[in-house]
Amino acid sequence: MSKHLVRFVQLFLCITLSMPVLAPATSAEDARPHTKVSGDVYRARSNHHYSLVVVTSAGVVVVDPINTTAASWLRKNLGTITDKPVTHLIYSHSHGDHASGGAALGAGTVIAQANAPATIDGVAPTKRFEESMDLAVGGKTSELTYLGKGHGADLIAVVVRPENVPFIVDVAAPKRMPFGDFPGSDIDAWIDQIRKVESLKFDIFAPGHGAVGLKADAMAARVYMQKLRSQVLAWLKAGKSVDDLARDVTM
Repeated sequence: MSKHLVRFVQLFLCITLSMPVLAPATSAEDARPHTKVSGDVYRARSNHHYSLVVVTSAGVVVVDPINTTAASWLRKNLGTITDKPVTHLIYSHSHGDHASGGAALGAGTVIAQANAPATIDGVAPTKRFEESMDLAVGGKTSELTYLGKGHGADLIAVVVRPENVPFIVDVAAPKRMPFGDFPGSDIDAWIDQIRKVESLKFDIFAPGHGAVGLKADAMAARVYMQKLRSQVLAWLKAGKSVDDLARDVTM
């Protein structure tokens, strides 16, 4: 990594850490699953994290368990929308705040991208894929697309057909600032991940954090990051200090 890029990343973190993180204030017990997105596609909430729940004629597909408490709650309360059990679990990626507690769902089929670790919170994926995979269950197809390295090394998008609803986690969310500290992330690769999201066919945008939005919200997130990166890098090359830029760069 070049010295300029290192300084850019440091400054990027400094600026974004000073921004408000738009997460709702909720209690640890405030889980509200089964909010319909469209058709048979729902989101389940635990604090400011969401799982995706896809009801099919052959069983329920869940994307991301979040944690043991959330996954247990979701499984226990599925009866409010279906009499089918959880048959498939998909991991959007292996970061602990989204991928913990998978065993509580009792899914027979567990899917992760090829770069995911051998086990995720004690659960070993039964299927892996490299670039893309179509999962057909009970009249629904979940299209899994690897987004490349950037935010993590195993992040995927899941688009449910025929509802045409994607579940996109962490790289972008409607009308929200980027997450504050970008641990272990490559900013340019992160922007490329959002481009990959934009290349997918969908209208409604169901994120892992925040409110449901539209495809245009993914583009807006990318444009914001590109403009911020451009301002920061230009001013670094002009000799501004990190403290100067943290004070003066505004978006």
